[in-house]
Amino acid sequence: MPEGNESALFFCVVEDDSLIAELAQSLLKAAGHRVHLCASSRDALKEIPELKPDVVITDIMMPEMDGLALCEALQSDAALMDTKFVVVSAKAYDFDRERARKVGAVGFILKPINPATFVNQIMACISEHFTVRYWGVRGTLPVPGQKSLRYGGNTSCISMEFPKQLNFIFDGGSGIKELSNHLLARRGGKWSAKVFISHPHWDHINAIPFFVPMYIPGNEFEVIGARHGGKSMRELISAQMDDVYFPITLKEMGARVYFREVSTETLTFGDVEVKSMMLSHPGLCLGYRVNFNGKSFCYITDNEIYPEDSPHHNPAYEKELANFMRGADVALMDSCYFDDEYRRKVNWGHSSVNEVARIAHSAEVKELQLFHHDPDQTDDDIDRKLGIAQDVLRNLGSKTVCTAPAEGESQQF
Repeated sequence: MPEGNESALFFCVVEDDSLIAELAQSLLKAAGHRVHLCASSRDALKEIPELKPDVVITDIMMPEMDGLALCEALQSDAALMDTKFVVVSAKAYDFDRERARKVGAVGFILKPINPATFVNQIMACISEHFTVRYWGVRGTLPVPGQKSLRYGGNTSCISMEFPKQLNFIFDGGSGIKELSNHLLARRGGKWSAKVFISHPHWDHINAIPFFVPMYIPGNEFEVIGARHGGKSMRELISAQMDDVYFPITLKEMGARVYFREVSTETLTFGDVEVKSMMLSHPGLCLGYRVNFNGKSFCYITDNEIYPEDSPHHNPAYEKELANFMRGADVALMDSCYFDDEYRRKVNWGHSSVNEVARIAHSAEVKELQLFHHDPDQTDDDIDRKLGIAQDVLRNLGSKTVCTAPAEGESQQF
């Protein structure tokens, strides 16, 4: 282990297949970690309480005691209360995944081990952080070409990866196809996610039929959003896959896909809390606030903040929105227009960058991220919007910083 590597961990690998054990050991050591091998669960039961490793990686199918029984036995030892357990197994059954979760495993990775991704998979399982990835930051319609190379041309989609293999997706614009490509390249076995839909306008749902993981048996997705125009979330998603518009229907998806309708409420998924509120946009559009481990991220897309000199200005709504975002680490916000553009598009349901900066300051947001850019805007235009927002915040004496995330970027919290 390299000296001075404060992030290095001590792993115990419990595996009766010596080739797999040595591969795991080699990959973890190459990443700068210490590794102890246990060839049997009987050895592990004696050695691990004395060694007190940071992480135990165990197979399931072993003689004498299976790996899940081993996890359960070790979890009862108070000296190991800070040790994390990850299962690496060829057993792909939901029963075993659920049993692993119940005995306290923070992750379940399928064999065969992929040397290119194994360490990253392990670290994602044991992490106490979450990662946000940006797959599409534009609005209305995709804009490929030379003028959108830096920020990307895809429409709304971001993902969040949490510990214990909990995954969120926000919106299914054309960016979700890039997420699909990313997941297929990882070849990490089964994958599940909560898919939060802000609203069913086309640039937020029309690439869901191209999200390949939804066609793979064994995967599982819960699509979460509000009714719209009297139609359920299931009807809204499936209608665009009617055979008049698309050759493959929702029924042909191989994954388990089910739907939950929400409005203004609070949802919990393990240690993750998700709050929702109605936004100022035609129809029913939801904004979301995700809270986890003392960090918070707000997803506020397709939202119109009327200027103070507008007859539509609504101080009560602004106060509600500011309170919803209060103190967030990040607020990713609809900042579709320049001021002069907005004056020509009042009541289209989107905001000028000046107003977005003003309310982010009011809400004491730590970082404002500009999002949902008008399709006529080039990369240079987005740079100009970023400069305007930063000037507004500077003139307000604000502590809020402003950035403009680009497609393909990621951020850890």
